Amino acid sequence: MTAALAAGWVDAVVGGGGLLMLPAMLVAFPNAPVAPLLGTNKLTAIMGTASAAVTYIRGVRPDPRIMWPTAGLALLGAGGGAALAGSVSSEALRPTVMLVLAVVLVLVIARPAMGAVADPTLLTRRRVVVAVLLAGGGVGFYDGLIGPGTGTFLIMVLTAVVGLDFVRASASAKVVNTATNLGALAVFAWNGDVLWLLGLGLAVCNVAGAQIGARMALRRGAGFVRVVLVVVVLALLVRLAWETLV
Repeated sequence: MTAALAAGWVDAVVGGGGLLMLPAMLVAFPNAPVAPLLGTNKLTAIMGTASAAVTYIRGVRPDPRIMWPTAGLALLGAGGGAALAGSVSSEALRPTVMLVLAVVLVLVIARPAMGAVADPTLLTRRRVVVAVLLAGGGVGFYDGLIGPGTGTFLIMVLTAVVGLDFVRASASAKVVNTATNLGALAVFAWNGDVLWLLGLGLAVCNVAGAQIGARMALRRGAGFVRVVLVVVVLALLVRLAWETLV
């Protein structure tokens, strides 16, 4: 329950709640098959993410030209990723994910102005198309296939490609992440890989954490989101490096 609460908070601010939730479930149920735990995590996550999305939309106005096409494509991408989740080795993908995270970390540290305020000059039609394809297709597929760090990747695409500030990028990311969770959950549910009672119980704590995180991000602004983003990316890198070495 504590992990679900913390995961909801992290997901609501910058994404990456799976960094807390999945390991906690694996420890709590060491003999359970992985697929039902992944499916149950999606059920828990979609509740918290949808709750945070509603809170963000009430506080800021995400650009519908970016948010809705990205969410639609992400729904399909995540479903495709979830369908292939059992056939792709996470060990094969881990170095690529680590490299992308390292690039994200360097960008955030080297460009402190990125995401602090919106950059309207980047909001061109071509860049919007690129952002939709990367965030909806690429990150959506990744979320269905593996998952942890999805919200972080979405925020980085939206800030780096179309110049959104961190708060509005996080707001759009929550809507898109809700779609990716829905697409993946539909596939896991179809395969019978969801522990419904456990997932709904954990969702209560996840929603509570998501509400706290979303309200803190809206109140404290882009600087707060940036700091949490750096911490979460570092934590993801450390976890993946540890899993690679052990």
